Amino acid sequence: MAGMIQEITADQYGTEVLQGGKVILDFYSTECPPCEALASKYEGLSRVFGEDVRFLKIFRQGNRGLADSLGVASSPTLLFYVDGKLLDDRLSGGIHRSEIAHRLEQMLPDERVEELRKRISPVTTECEALILGGGPAGLTAGIYLAQGHVKTVLVDTALPGGFVATTHQVSNYPGFPDALNGYMLSHFMSEQAKKAGVIFRAAAEVGTVNFQKKEVLLDGFETVRARTVVIATGSSPRPLGVPGEKEHRGRGISYCATCDAKFYEGKDVVVIGGGNSAVEESLFIARFARRVTIVHQFAQLQANKEAQKQAFENPRIDFLFEHEPRAFIRHGDMDMEVTVENLRDHTVAALRPHGVFIFAGFIPNVLPFQGDLQRDKSGYIITDEKMRTSLPGVYAVGDIRVKPYRQITTATADGTIAAIAISQELA
Repeated sequence: MAGMIQEITADQYGTEVLQGGKVILDFYSTECPPCEALASKYEGLSRVFGEDVRFLKIFRQGNRGLADSLGVASSPTLLFYVDGKLLDDRLSGGIHRSEIAHRLEQMLPDERVEELRKRISPVTTECEALILGGGPAGLTAGIYLAQGHVKTVLVDTALPGGFVATTHQVSNYPGFPDALNGYMLSHFMSEQAKKAGVIFRAAAEVGTVNFQKKEVLLDGFETVRARTVVIATGSSPRPLGVPGEKEHRGRGISYCATCDAKFYEGKDVVVIGGGNSAVEESLFIARFARRVTIVHQFAQLQANKEAQKQAFENPRIDFLFEHEPRAFIRHGDMDMEVTVENLRDHTVAALRPHGVFIFAGFIPNVLPFQGDLQRDKSGYIITDEKMRTSLPGVYAVGDIRVKPYRQITTATADGTIAAIAISQELA
């Protein structure tokens, strides 16, 4: 029956999956934000493809033996089968709707795909406040608005939490005397927003954003229309633009210590940068790596004094001042080569770490916005003290806006101010 999702156990795997014809199988977990983000997409696609493909789900923790045998180590993970054969392409984490649809279409004849595509009807969701971005600023705005009985939809192209979710420790957030994992702080905020009544569209694919109409197109078929918009898209790590950086991103080059430091246990790592992020993340990486070499373009670090003190005292951390990277080269599966130039005498040397981490500042995350938002020369949005932008009914909060300091606490303050101002505007 189209639109029906059947839950199975490991005992049913043989008959329901291997003998089920065309099958998509969702390994899910409880208390799993990516699983929650997937659920509505999975249900919606089952109504489109359910006559041709069986939509199944299985509880990963309760069927761990089967999950391990299939190499499923995280939730959600989607597996695709045709006549008992497991296809090579699998999806996991924050899964986009189009990724699933593409895999399903590959399992069907072209003429059937065209027929099924015609079944996808555009829908419109109306709300009072539309928040673009699910970091601390957007989540805080959502909490305040939803608690004030303002119908609020929060859209994020990834999973709620923002960049702080990749921070290994947050030690200066009020109310937590002990350092807190960044992911958990984000999780607490997200759960509070859900409890308040915020409607989430996570791991969404944003088409266009029109600020005049105050609407956004999601996943190619859903239009969310609002009375007010809050831009909370934040900022992202700035790429260096050095040859080899783009090619080896995720394969020897990383921008997230929390995500990848564990892969360099007992190995050598190069860190590019000398600000707070570079030095603080180097301290974290040094818990795993045998040797960390910080390459910095200036003669002194720009990080806070306490972080500098800890780094200089750490026997695993070395420093290469007044040097800049000129190329990243990969050797085999495990080794990287970093060509660095001495800025004093312009000599060139080659470092041979196992991996590279880049912390070179941030750039604003600008979605495909339509509208003449006033910005500074770096692209950050200009606001007034109530977080209002140059366009009526459009607000900007957090790291996307012009401000002297970008911290979690300043982001949550922005979200608070915007939410109160919006509540007054709507009233």
